[in-house]
Amino acid sequence: QVQLVESGGGLVQAGGSLRLSCAASGRTFSSYAMGWFRQAPGKDRDILAAISWSAGSTYYADSVKGRFTISRDNAKDTMYLQMNSLKPEDTAVYYCAASGRSGYILSRRLYDYWGQGTQVTVSS
Repeated sequence: QVQLVESGGGLVQAGGSLRLSCAASGRTFSSYAMGWFRQAPGKDRDILAAISWSAGSTYYADSVKGRFTISRDNAKDTMYLQMNSLKPEDTAVYYCAASGRSGYILSRRLYDYWGQGTQVTVSS
C-alpha cells in the first residue's frame, strides 16, 4: 500500500503560480511511476503530467506543456507540480497517483494508488 497526500492548492489570480506537493508513505516511493491529474466539475479526470520512477522520463499534456513542471525527490518521498502562468481554465481538483509499472504512465486505469485531491482555483 502507498498513501498519497496532496498539498499546495489554493486560490490564485490568473498569471500566478502554485506548487503542488504529493507526499507518499508506505512502500518504496522510488519504485513507483507517478502522475498528476485534474478534474473539473462535470468533466473527466485527465492526465496532466507523468514521471518515471527515476525521473528520467516525463510527459506533459498539451494543455500544460511549457507552463507546468513535474519533478520528484525520491529521498523525500515527494513529487511536485510547479504551475506557472495559471489560467482560469486550470481551475480543478488536482490529484496525484502512483503506478507500479515502468516508464511514465498515461492511462488513469493503470494507476494503483490515488491521493484525495487538492483544489486549485484560478480567478480572472
